[in-house]
Amino acid sequence: MADGSTARRIVVAGLGDTGILTAIHLARHHDVVGISVKPGLVSGQEVGSRIARPDTWRRDYWIPFGRFRGLDGVRVVHGTLTGLDTAARTVAVRRADGDAVVESYDALVISTGVRNGFWRQPTLQSAEQVDADLASTHERLSSASSVAVIGGGAAAVSAAANVAGVWPGKTIDLYFPGDRALPQHHPRVWRHVRRRLDRLGVAVHPGHRATIPGGEAIDRITAEPVSWSTGQQSTRADAVIWAIGAVRPNTEWLPADLVDDRGFVRVTTDLRVHGRDDVFAVGDVAATDPLRNSARNRADRLVAHNVMASFAGRQLRSYRPRSRRWGSVLGVQPDGLEVFAPNGRPFRFPAWSIDSVLQPWIVRRGIYRGIRD
Repeated sequence: MADGSTARRIVVAGLGDTGILTAIHLARHHDVVGISVKPGLVSGQEVGSRIARPDTWRRDYWIPFGRFRGLDGVRVVHGTLTGLDTAARTVAVRRADGDAVVESYDALVISTGVRNGFWRQPTLQSAEQVDADLASTHERLSSASSVAVIGGGAAAVSAAANVAGVWPGKTIDLYFPGDRALPQHHPRVWRHVRRRLDRLGVAVHPGHRATIPGGEAIDRITAEPVSWSTGQQSTRADAVIWAIGAVRPNTEWLPADLVDDRGFVRVTTDLRVHGRDDVFAVGDVAATDPLRNSARNRADRLVAHNVMASFAGRQLRSYRPRSRRWGSVLGVQPDGLEVFAPNGRPFRFPAWSIDSVLQPWIVRRGIYRGIRD
């Protein structure tokens, strides 16, 4: 961190996949406070391996904050954000111990993400509660003879493929409303992934649009029959995974003038919040483009640069979104990891390279700047 004469106080609200990287970049130069409902990084990535192989997933995607070398200079507040006062430049937090505190800032980065299904919820949790969640979901699926996955995005496809791969004796069905799944990816991606689903024995059902159950049913694994607004007979399964992309931004704590009519944070091209020079937003919570893909495209580096440029009076850079989703779809499989480029062509990391090259060198050291064992 820079010396006291030049360091500024930056609050990073939300330490998920994008927030934690933003905090690491900024902590090299400024006084950073991170606020998180979790006691570590509990990633929203790779939901398929999370539910089917939780022990493997936990190693790479559930990491206590104290293990990140890049966060050594960051003060982490474990609690829930309850308010923002832009005039006073403060955020209000209810800590995990129940105390209410106020944190001041020179710049604020909003990276509180979205809730989406049972695997992405803004619930205040201890480490023991995170572990219990992972175990209960896995046990629920392990005991089911049949699993229906509802949705056509990457989360749904990954869930179906990984459950089928781990439990080949189960009946796995994937239902989605369009002619093909992965509609926001290049068409090549679905053609490629469909072949793997066929090999795994996943039954694919296009043209099925589910009638969404009321309340919070889509935020848990259910067992009730699924009805279809597209005319098919109701479907029954021992476990129903709702992965329909019904994302809701975690912005209840923000003033209404900072968000759009869906609750996402309104930002300019340089990721500043509309009308605020000292507030930025990044990740799934930021209304950057129709896909809100700044997290996937590593805008953590851009927003960190722009925060520091704003302090120095330098020109800020613009975020340029991509028109298609890209990256991993199924996560690590027994034969390695496939990552799809925006043009739909896959690049494979062979299985031997995952634990010897990809995770230790590219991810832990290159991206996160060091993670302790």
